[in-house]
Amino acid sequence: MTYLPCIEIEPKQAANASVIWLHGLGANGHDFAPVVPMISLPVEHQVRYVFPHAPEIKVTINNGYKMPAWYDILEMTLDRKIDMSGLMTSVEQVQQLIQREIDRGIESERIIVAGFSQGGAVAYQSALTFAKPLAGLMVMSSYFATAKTIEPHQNNLALPVHIYHGSADPVVAESLGLDAVKYLEALGYEPNYSRYPAEHTVTPQQLNDISQHIKQFLTINMDG
Repeated sequence: MTYLPCIEIEPKQAANASVIWLHGLGANGHDFAPVVPMISLPVEHQVRYVFPHAPEIKVTINNGYKMPAWYDILEMTLDRKIDMSGLMTSVEQVQQLIQREIDRGIESERIIVAGFSQGGAVAYQSALTFAKPLAGLMVMSSYFATAKTIEPHQNNLALPVHIYHGSADPVVAESLGLDAVKYLEALGYEPNYSRYPAEHTVTPQQLNDISQHIKQFLTINMDG
């Protein structure tokens, strides 16, 4: 099988957990790799970080220029008219990466899916519909593109979800992050929401919070 190309950062000892982290539009897997040293975890959480690269495609809202993207964005409106077929292709590729972690010996309950902006939209669909129970879902500065069509898998109906958003985000309005909370609650989830005085970015405070939440996700699943 051909997988998406990825940057992988291994722990000092054999990995017993994984975080698959999806970048935003126009970026690549290098975008978030530098934050790994800032996420200090207890020694028992030997996490492998996987940062996939989205393929380069033509993006309509950027005059058809080719750039790394998980799917095409057709209109830069609040509703974000998107290429659903392209999104679902990326979901399939991300779920292949999740399965690869399982095949490499990581229990599904110790795999976290994370995504920023466009990557967050893919992360929602990838994690909530995955057929084996996962540890958690972290979505940053994003929107729930498939909220009205998604059919979550029964094994991830209780998946812990944490949403992070900047109150001054000019790219993905905070209202879209808050809408995602409502959609998730309507599906029976109990998402947590963290708000930051920031634009379309990840702040040091947010990274500190992400570190705490990774610990919580993994500890819950070590105990459970």
